[in-house]
This record gives sequence, structure tokens and C-alpha cells, in this order.
Amino acid sequence: MRKNFGAKPFLFPQPVMIIGSYNEKGESNAMNAAWGGIVGMDEIIISLGSHQTTDNIMTNKAFTVSMADVDHVAACDYVGLVSGKDEPRKMEKAGFTTTKSDFVNAPVINELPLTLECEMIKVLDGLILGRIVNVSADESILDQEGTISLEKFAPITYDTVGLKYYRLGDCVGKAFSDGKALK
Repeated sequence: MRKNFGAKPFLFPQPVMIIGSYNEKGESNAMNAAWGGIVGMDEIIISLGSHQTTDNIMTNKAFTVSMADVDHVAACDYVGLVSGKDEPRKMEKAGFTTTKSDFVNAPVINELPLTLECEMIKVLDGLILGRIVNVSADESILDQEGTISLEKFAPITYDTVGLKYYRLGDCVGKAFSDGKALK
């Protein structure tokens, strides 16, 4: 027996994206956004609604997307609760420091180890489509071959039903490999 819920955003796992941008004064801002995802090899789409971050992206045509992680759950949740319009010390209160991206006019949040650096392509019915021009990763999450390792990086996922954050789980298989057993 299956239960029908109607049209709901119940896609799992849902990434917890921290969107970084600069305001008109060049000050860093960030917000928590769970509605978006990769739509191509070098494209990302995010739904932000009306926020300071949205205004900043429209002004600068650039943004960063950092993945929230286990070590920064409270800070990542906080930047989703408080508007940069209302709290000028938002980044400081979250404990976030930033460095300007070398690739786009947007901040990289130093405390979050994985960042997509993006330029805005266009706005589609309120959705921001961006081109990923660089991915930067802190060495702390790289394996011996220099690639990102989920054994070292602990991103979180958002539960849209229970309104909770979860750590991603253990490796359960190899993509483009395990299915070969069924051929």
C-alpha cells in the first residue's frame, strides 16, 4: 500500500546550499537555500525568492554555493533564519569569514570546505541559472589522489518533511559498476 501526499518537494537527499554574495557596499552575505541543484555539467539552478542575496546576485551577476557540513550546522541554519537586511553582523555572528573568489565577484566562505563559484546566466521565472566557473575545495577534504572524498567531507542534507538536517551515510555501492552484475 502506498500513501499519496500530492505535489510536495520530497526529493531526497536535498542539498543544504549556502549562497554567498556581495552587497552593493562589497560586504559579504550568505543565505541557506535548499531548493536547487545541478542541471548540467557546468550549470546550477537555485530558487531564492525575494532576499538580500537575490538583490546581491542581480547586482553582481555572481554568487558562490558552499555545501553546509556537519561541523557548521548551527551557523548554516542561522544564515537561513536571519536577513542581511536586518542584521549587518550576520556573517560575524555565524562565525563565517570570507575570501574573494579569484573567478567571480562573490565571497568564498572559508569555514565551508567545498564551494562552487558561479556567474549568473539568467533568471527563469524567479529561478537563478548559474554557470559554475570553478570549484574550490579545502585540502582537508581531499584524498591522496587530490580528489574530494566523502570519507573526509561530511555534507548535510535537508529533510523537507521533518524539517531536520542529516549527515550523509556510508558508501553502499559503486556507480557505473555495480549494475553490470545484472547484464
